[in-house]
Amino acid sequence: MTETTRDLPPAKEIALLRQGWWLHDARWYQAVKNRFGQDVANELNAEVMRFVARRVATLYSRQHPTAAGATSEEVAEALEALAGLMFTRAMVRLESGGFEGDTWETVISEHFALRMLKASNSLAGYQCPCLELRAGWFEGIGVRAADEVVECMREGASVCRFRACLKP
Repeated sequence: MTETTRDLPPAKEIALLRQGWWLHDARWYQAVKNRFGQDVANELNAEVMRFVARRVATLYSRQHPTAAGATSEEVAEALEALAGLMFTRAMVRLESGGFEGDTWETVISEHFALRMLKASNSLAGYQCPCLELRAGWFEGIGVRAADEVVECMREGASVCRFRACLKP
């Protein structure tokens, strides 16, 4: 007997949905790159990533609002929950730490997009939309923050590291 999606546990259905969405995203990026060039693909990818991240965060925050005056630990926890909604753990592994007042770091030790781009010979010229994705998350949960890339796997680092600081 063939297993259908109705026979799958919800977690597996959700994992398939995420994988399908990200496959669509990868093929879309490749199509734009091939037709209009790398610069246009990077620009549109960042714009769309921010929009989707903001929308996911807005929907999430309706059920799990981020309180005014939330601590960096609470905001980092919300961002980790959002990553869990958008990616499977096998796709993206991230952890937050180094909390010092309103500042903290997020470390990504696994990133499927970079793996896929490398496999398709598309890594050269690719600009990671990570800051745009994170900006969308911050906007969607109603938090202002300064965010910077400290190190990036795309540029040869062993992990991607971001430092965020909450703004009043």
